[in-house]
Amino acid sequence: MTTYLYDGRGNAVGFIRGRFVHSLHGQAIGQLNGTHVHKLNGSYVGELHQDMIVNKYLGNLGNIGNPGNPGNPGNPGNPGNRGAVNYGYPDVFQELLR
Repeated sequence: MTTYLYDGRGNAVGFIRGRFVHSLHGQAIGQLNGTHVHKLNGSYVGELHQDMIVNKYLGNLGNIGNPGNPGNPGNPGNPGNRGAVNYGYPDVFQELLR
């Protein structure tokens, strides 16, 4: 089963496969270390909270290094919009794309 990630407006923006975060096109863009989300280069971005990547203001948790590229698992499809949700933290998914 694919775990989709959403932005604050409810749009699907990516998915999780194993310990990696992928764009909806399947490109690996991040990695998970527990609930901590890092770019592929290892720099900290934010926290996985429910089905979003958000800034919980924990500070900079450092760089965990580059794990290599896990490859492209393909496009799992788009589940559509689930509706806007506000968890009380700003959405930072776009930081993975910079």
